[in-house]
Amino acid sequence: MTQDTTKVVAALETLLADTYTVYLKTHNYHWNVTGPMFTTLHTLFETQYTELALAVDEIAERIRALGAPAPGSYSRFVELASVKEDTGHPAAQDMIRNLADDMDTIADSARAVVRAGDAAGDDASTDLGVRRIDVHEKNAWMLRSHLEG
Repeated sequence: MTQDTTKVVAALETLLADTYTVYLKTHNYHWNVTGPMFTTLHTLFETQYTELALAVDEIAERIRALGAPAPGSYSRFVELASVKEDTGHPAAQDMIRNLADDMDTIADSARAVVRAGDAAGDDASTDLGVRRIDVHEKNAWMLRSHLEG
């Protein structure tokens, strides 16, 4: 593996860890949200964690396509992730804020994939990163829309 490919894999590993961590956090919030926005948030969180579940597979498969093993344990994800898990059960408004901030963080991780992919001439990884930026920026906007009022 070239040095440039190693950098792409490292960026993809962080993106994978961030995505999986937010997948789990979103699932936790889906199960535990309460309050007047219950139905809306329960449904929104389900939509977002379902998309995240598909994304982790795509990201892991890209790592494998580059010839590296994909990380796949909670302990490794904790080491790699920029976002942190939430073991509590915050209020609905805090759930929204937490996830919106996490979406921004994942978009930043995806930008690192784009930079590494561009430097390596790896169009497939660059494309994956660009698509993930789009998803996470949209998700952050959708979440923050629930805080306006």
